Amino acid sequence: MRLAKFLAHAGVASRRAAEGIIREGRVTVGREIVLDPARDVDERDDVKVDGAAVALEAEQVVYLVNKPAGVVSTAKDTHGRPVVTELVDAGVRLYPVGRLDADTTGLILLTNDGELANQLMHPRYEVPRKYVAKVHGGFVKNRALERLREGVQLEDGKTAPAQVRQVRPGVLELTIHEGRKRQVKRMCEAVGHRVISLRRVAFGPLELGRVPEGKARLLTAREVRSLRSTGMMRPDASVRAPRRHHR
Repeated sequence: MRLAKFLAHAGVASRRAAEGIIREGRVTVGREIVLDPARDVDERDDVKVDGAAVALEAEQVVYLVNKPAGVVSTAKDTHGRPVVTELVDAGVRLYPVGRLDADTTGLILLTNDGELANQLMHPRYEVPRKYVAKVHGGFVKNRALERLREGVQLEDGKTAPAQVRQVRPGVLELTIHEGRKRQVKRMCEAVGHRVISLRRVAFGPLELGRVPEGKARLLTAREVRSLRSTGMMRPDASVRAPRRHHR
């Protein structure tokens, strides 16, 4: 197995992030610092990241979390802010699938399955993300809505067309298929409506539902298979059976 894939399966990071960790010289195999993500390793090798031993985890899990405002969607934060992984006591190391801004609330996934995370975040699969945005200025005119539906020119290029409807004056439901930084906020600002609050309510086939803010639930095996199908991955029968309560 390639080293980057090994780290992803071990729950260290997504495969793409693992490649960066390796190139930074933070990974050793035996006593050798390895800089090549394609280096072949297996579970018998002494693999360490930042001096800590890494081993393949027996089971892969995915949690759906309702992230509150003020929580950052990383596994660690150098500024001492609360991180989203602290919301789940899973007994295994988890990391987020993508990111939400600190002031954005709602659905984010945590997993130790680096392969699944990598697939879900890869641009080629265009996994839909649905948001509810409260915007400044009240009622949004049809022309602004049409611009969002057609695609908006931003500093990093034109966005793909979005599905947009005005739930009530000044409240928009938007579904996008890209994962650019602060994309929904920038799109709304581009059509003259600054975002006051933003909540993600769906990701791929999953909906936030009634998970309380700050809580999480373990996905069922069926839900994980649906996610894998979204990311064009082979279903994995090793997914742990769900617990029937909120954490």
